[in-house]
Amino acid sequence: MDYPNDQAPGAPVRSGIPEHGRIPKYYAVKARIDDLVDELGEGALIPTERDLSERYGVARETVRQALRELVLEGKLRRQGRGTVVAGPKLEQPISLASYTEGVRRQGRTPGRSLVTLDRFPCPEPLAAETGLERGEPVWHLERVLLADDERVGLESTYVAVARVPDLGSGFDPDSSFYGYLRDRGIGFGDADERIETVLATPREALLIGTPPALPMLLIHRVSRDTEGRPLERVRSLYRGDRFSFTTRLRG
Repeated sequence: MDYPNDQAPGAPVRSGIPEHGRIPKYYAVKARIDDLVDELGEGALIPTERDLSERYGVARETVRQALRELVLEGKLRRQGRGTVVAGPKLEQPISLASYTEGVRRQGRTPGRSLVTLDRFPCPEPLAAETGLERGEPVWHLERVLLADDERVGLESTYVAVARVPDLGSGFDPDSSFYGYLRDRGIGFGDADERIETVLATPREALLIGTPPALPMLLIHRVSRDTEGRPLERVRSLYRGDRFSFTTRLRG
């Protein structure tokens, strides 16, 4: 296989060009706009569809499809009536670390906006998944995740009221829930985690401020404390255009 010497390890092999050499016209335009994105830098305004179609000698619909894919990939973002170069994706470690810690490590300011904090009897599905007792009181904490005041995700946390009885009065919704637990002497032992791609529901898209067609990364986590007792069940939804996840594997 023809493998260019300057091929970046993380890039599509042969720049994504099929062996037969025939590529869709929009993809060729997309590659050229991608190069333009690198030249312009974060926050720069992209030329209009009309300007790009004249520059590359293609129809505006071809340019529109190329821009659409770059927006979905997180390289561009819509701003008002224009399109600008997006910043790098947030890298969130797959570990027993909080969202707050992950965002701060990249020099961004984490934040959360409270959607709801209520309590209800633990239903059978939640009890079966976490080991909690059916009917025992549980908290449901739902918050929009922020990075530099940009809405980037939505998080729902379920935890037994018996573990944190003062959550409704002693917890700052804008702070780290893991930090809150640590301050009360509750440590994390281990967790089961599952990641999948989904589309947001209309409600979720409205809360996060994204189009319903934008791909999302959904993380399900069931955590236990250092004694192996159930601690929390979390459903975290992250914008696919703003997040990537990292981990270190050992043999």
